[in-house]
Amino acid sequence: MEKKTIIKAPSEILYREELEALKKIDSGKKPPGWQLSPNAVRTFILGSGKSELKNQDKAITVQQKFYGDDSLIDRCIVTLISNRGLLLVGEPGTAKSMLSELLCAAISGTSTTTIQGTAGTTEDQIKYSWNYALLLSQGPGLASLVPAPVYTGLTEGMIVRFEEITRCQPEIQDTLISIMSDKILHIPELKGEQSTVCAIKGFNILATANVRDRGVHEMSSALKRRFNFETVFPIKDKQIEMKLIHEQTTLLLGEVDIDMEIPLNVLDVLVTTFHDLKNGQTEDGIVIEKPTTVMSTAEAVAVGVSAGIDAYYFGKQRLEPGHIARQIMGTVFKDDPEDMKKFRHYFHTVVKKRANQSREWKDFWNSAQWLERK
Repeated sequence: MEKKTIIKAPSEILYREELEALKKIDSGKKPPGWQLSPNAVRTFILGSGKSELKNQDKAITVQQKFYGDDSLIDRCIVTLISNRGLLLVGEPGTAKSMLSELLCAAISGTSTTTIQGTAGTTEDQIKYSWNYALLLSQGPGLASLVPAPVYTGLTEGMIVRFEEITRCQPEIQDTLISIMSDKILHIPELKGEQSTVCAIKGFNILATANVRDRGVHEMSSALKRRFNFETVFPIKDKQIEMKLIHEQTTLLLGEVDIDMEIPLNVLDVLVTTFHDLKNGQTEDGIVIEKPTTVMSTAEAVAVGVSAGIDAYYFGKQRLEPGHIARQIMGTVFKDDPEDMKKFRHYFHTVVKKRANQSREWKDFWNSAQWLERK
């Protein structure tokens, strides 16, 4: 029988060797309930540089996974050691979810104790629910209780991830207030000692929220006071973003069994286009209209992966600017029909001019003639 493979492994599985190596050499003091010391958590996220770690006589270099403000990672770790929750805020696509996953994998050993915030998220999806067959036959008890992430985090001393918390209705968000204040979950259906679940050391809440996405609900002042807010900013340095997109695109293509070179001069076309549209201005000062859609690093990676798949199966197994031109449409045209006009204007004022300067931009220009038919 053919072995089944996981589409996306959580960080604790994907980086298992690194975590095991860090545990082996970690001599730092660990906060109660933590798998690694704060310094080892920092190394796991920011990388070990040129230093190698030993794991069963095998040398391992911890790769850098987050690019941005290194001091942000220190502040996040300090907050999670304290009794306050951590809320990562920022524009969509700035790696808030990835950072929360990495922190939980390093600190708690698992990143899957997660609540996904939506307009339909209910209180029992956060705290606990019931197996109604057992509830009817045996009555309320621990046997009929179905743990939700907060119950699991409290009883096992783990960090609970709450993704997109501001997409939940305010009354659902506020179910966290008493839990974060008292570190206790009350279960009124149970009697005696079982009705009160006290948090084990290591428990905390790590939430994420977008600042300019649709469907966002304002958090109450009471809930805000229980979080430290940390803003994750977009990557400003083009060369760092190039490196990150190259690494992530190569990694994600490898997960679908595509081993293919990603030429940096082709990748530069993708990154430059995203930077131009995101900033509303080119490097040489030409002002353009910004599309309403989010032109984030994560979206650029998605285009790079789609272009790589296109090149592998429908091209000559070499990524060309034309593959990027064909795949970029799904990112730019999402919300506003006016974005098509803005993108067409960008091509005629910027890309057409660059097409006379390099082969890559000429290929990009020639492959985007579908714009004229839209």
